[in-house]
Amino acid sequence: MKVVVIGGTGLIGSKLVARLGEHGHEAVAASPGTGVDTLTGQGLAEALTGADVVVDVSNSPSFADDAVLKFFETSTRNILQAATAAGVGHYVALSVVGTDRLQQSGYFRAKAAQEKLIAAGGIPWSIVHATQFFEFAKAMVDAATDGDKVGFAPVLFQPIAGDDVAKTVGRTAVGAPQNGIVEVAGPEQFRMDEFFRTGLARIGDPREVLTDPSAKYFGADLTERTLVPADGALLGETTYAAFKAAA
Repeated sequence: MKVVVIGGTGLIGSKLVARLGEHGHEAVAASPGTGVDTLTGQGLAEALTGADVVVDVSNSPSFADDAVLKFFETSTRNILQAATAAGVGHYVALSVVGTDRLQQSGYFRAKAAQEKLIAAGGIPWSIVHATQFFEFAKAMVDAATDGDKVGFAPVLFQPIAGDDVAKTVGRTAVGAPQNGIVEVAGPEQFRMDEFFRTGLARIGDPREVLTDPSAKYFGADLTERTLVPADGALLGETTYAAFKAAA
């Protein structure tokens, strides 16, 4: 099976390309670095020739509201056009658990727009909603930092290893289209404030983690279960302790 991975040189994309190759599939990494630009359409037709599946795990280089919306809408329309012309039979995209509950954020409004375009695009589709990656923890801390204080809400979250995300996306890509959403999360739930307080203390980071019920997540308010999946979600195998031990 030929699977073209948009964003195939990034964190999840590179893991996905390697995993698909190990299982005997022809996995093509498509990114600006390999001559494929989804914003202009350059290289898309060539990359998608003969493809059975296209998987989009790309991300916007800018999180500014207008720029991120333009990125996901333009890229998705270009991928849909090229994939339709190439006869691709399955469009898979990676998105985020809770996207529909985070619409105060311009980034998540853009992700919702991407999902709507895919669902209406005429190609059988599957969208994988994943929780926050373990690898994303530092960026979350930096985004929540003000001086020497870090504010996190005391809400549930269920982070996941990038390897487990790639595994789920890969299985989805080579399986039958869902025409719906697949949720995947890590095997453990944490209180967000406690998780980061413990983590920063463990590495000797002097920043103080404050429990702030009003703290936002990239501009969006959080409730107790905004960031966790519904019952029945797929669960990754890697605990945070195992992830850190292997790092």
